[in-house]
This record gives sequence, structure tokens and C-alpha cells, in this order.
Amino acid sequence: MYTFSKKLKTFSIILVVLGLLGVGYGFIDAHKYDTTEKVEALLATEEAHHGGGHGEEAAHHEEVSHDAHSVDSHGAEAHVDDEHAKHVEHVMHAIHNRPWSALYVAAFFFMMIALGILAFYAIQIASQAGWSPVLFRVMEGMTAYLLPGALIVVAIAIFAGDHLFVWMNPDMINKESEHYDKLVAGKSGWLNKTGFIIRALIFIGGWSLYRHFSRKFSIAQDTAEDKSNFKKLFRITAGFLVFFIYTESMMSWDWIMSVDPHWFSTLFGWYVFASMFVSGITVLALITLYLKSKGQLEFVNENHLHDVAKFMFAFSIFWTYLWFSQFMLIWYSNIPEEVTYFVTRFEDYKLPFLGMVVMNFVFPILMLMNADYKRIPWFVVMAGLVILAGHYIDIFNMIMPATVGDRWFIGIPEISSILLFAGLFIFIVFTALTKAPLLVKGYPFRKESEEFHY
Repeated sequence: MYTFSKKLKTFSIILVVLGLLGVGYGFIDAHKYDTTEKVEALLATEEAHHGGGHGEEAAHHEEVSHDAHSVDSHGAEAHVDDEHAKHVEHVMHAIHNRPWSALYVAAFFFMMIALGILAFYAIQIASQAGWSPVLFRVMEGMTAYLLPGALIVVAIAIFAGDHLFVWMNPDMINKESEHYDKLVAGKSGWLNKTGFIIRALIFIGGWSLYRHFSRKFSIAQDTAEDKSNFKKLFRITAGFLVFFIYTESMMSWDWIMSVDPHWFSTLFGWYVFASMFVSGITVLALITLYLKSKGQLEFVNENHLHDVAKFMFAFSIFWTYLWFSQFMLIWYSNIPEEVTYFVTRFEDYKLPFLGMVVMNFVFPILMLMNADYKRIPWFVVMAGLVILAGHYIDIFNMIMPATVGDRWFIGIPEISSILLFAGLFIFIVFTALTKAPLLVKGYPFRKESEEFHY
């Protein structure tokens, strides 16, 4: 039986505490800008320090105001002042949205690792894979985070409201309001808070039930004299995979794509799936190597590591294929309401937008294409850390442009949120690993997996 070391447990708790402190600071700091006067002072300070950007906009505002005044057009001047006031209000909302967005990005990122590995685990069972059973207990430990992690994501979404999801603002569907949006109102049959919560509970309930029963049958099989538990596990896995295909897509629409309610992509569910799948497999590799370094998992050899790294490599390519397909088709069609999604990311998020492609595609190609490199632990760790950072930035790029616009930065709110959920993930996962032996003793393909080699 594995024992959760005091050092690692203390480390995870420290991460959670530091994360909570940083997240709290992020909210306090954001709400210092609670009046338009304070926001205008902030913009003026940014002008003085950096020039350009907001400074150019302010200069343009003054120039247009001057021109309007010289033409003696008080109406035009009033219009410019109104536009400036709207811009200041927009910046204030973006500042207030940032801590919520940072928290949500990190919460979703760690939740999707657990969900991705649950899908990978189910696929291994349904395909009756012979190489992977020695890693099943690590996968089961990782999936322990899914229920609390998913509930936290939904809780943040509900409490944040229109800080994250503009369609949660009732004015968006009120024809009497100046914020009325015809397109959002047309989608209100799906995009409403009640439906959002009901669907979320169905998603989480189905995923968690499968996780509960698969774990139950897996542990029961250790001491069983027949294969009945394995057969039950196989049957429920086949049903779960059908459920997962549908619910993962709908979850990606609700929890991510709806932050941009004007935009849609028919590839989006697969795109998010690829990101969560490769992230889950990468963390599986990192945890396995950590446990090996502590003298655990003696039955895991370099051939198992090679196969996990192959999946990391393959699904990095798959992610890139979906990323390019989505980008190319939308960009080529040049339909304004669709291409705007990418225009905003190119204009305001060029570094993270292009950087994640390098981290999620170019780097894995260079690091993991060679078969020998996949067997070198430190090589896999280095590639894995870059892949995880790249997919965090991927989620960051999905959420931030819609919520904070050009006010983005990876600072205290973002780093603290990562620390908070990383600590929680480590604590829950490694606690779960102590609950059962690290080897599935009664699984039919255990012997084949232990002797796996090329």
C-alpha cells in the first residue's frame, strides 16, 4: 500500500494556502477600481508609463473632441465623450472580471485532467488493452479529483455570473434594456441558468457514477475468484463511453464556448476533448515517474513509459489537427460573427495564441518523435511540463478574451489560482492512491501488462 508522504502532503497544503491568499488578493486588488475616476486614473498612469495602446486611444479621443469642437459640433463632441465613458466602463468590468476568470481557467484546467484520464481509463478497459493495467490504480487515483473539481467549476460559474457568462445577465434578453442582444435572446432556450445547472448535474452525476462503480468493481476483482467483476466493469464502460461522447461535447459548449455566445464551432467539443485527453495522459506520466522515483510501481518498466509518451505525442498531433481545422475553416469562410473569435485573439493575445501552438505541437514533435527519447524519464518530464503549460494557455485563450479583453496578464490572480488547484489536486489524488494496492491483482490482463515489452 502506498503511503502519502508528510512532505508531499505539507507541500500540497502550502500550495492551497498560498493560492487562497493570492486569489483573495486578486479580488481585493480588482475591486480597488470601483469608480470610473479610479479607472481613468489607472489609464492615465498606463499612458505615462507605456505610451501607445490606451495612450493612443486617449490621444485619438482628445483629437476627435478637438475637431468636433472646432467644427462647433457639440453633438459630435458629446458622442465622443459617451464613447470614452463606455470604454472606461468596459475597462472597469474587465478588471473586475479578471480574478473570476483566472480562478475559472485554473479550476477547469485541473478538472479536465481528471476527466481526460477517466476517458483514457475507460478506453483501455473497453479495448481490453494488455499494456496498461499496471497503471490503472494511478488512473483511478487521478479520477478521484473529478467530482470535487467539476463541482468547483460549476460553483465558480454560478457565483461569477455575468463576470464570465454575459448571457447570465438578464438584461441581455430584456427588449426594454439597452443591453438587449437579439442573438443571445434567441439562444436563451439553451443558455439559461436553470438549464445550465441541470445539465451540469447530469454531466457530473454520470461521470461520477461511472468513476464510483468502475473503482468498486476494480477493487472487488482483486480478491474475486471469478471474472464477474471484470465483466460488469466492461459492460458499464461501454455504456459510459457513449454517455461521455455526448456529455463532453455539451459540457464544452456550456462551460467554455458560451463565454462567447455569438460564436460557435462544430469542432469545439473534439478540440476540448483533445486538450483534456493529452493533459490527463501527461499527468499520468508525471505521477507514474514520481511514484517510481519513490520506490513504488516496481512492475512499471520503460516500455510502459514509452507507450504513455506515445499517447502524449499522438494526441499532441491530434490536438494540432483539430486546432488547424477549426482555425483554417473559420478563417477561410471569413464570416464576420465567426472570424471575430480569432481576430480578437490575434490582435490582443498574439503571444499566448501562437505560443501555445509551439508548446503543444512543435515542442512535442521535437522532443517525443524519437522512440528512444520516450524511454528517458527526465525527457518525458520536461516535455510533459511544457505540454501542460501549453494546454493551460489553451484554456486561458478560450476564456480570457471574452471576459477581460485586452486587460489580460499572467500575474498574481492567475498564478495563485494555479497553485490553489494544483495543491488541491495533489492532496486529493495522492490521498486516493493510499486507499488500495497500486497493482490490480485480479485483473485478467495483469500478467500480460507486467511482462509488457517490445
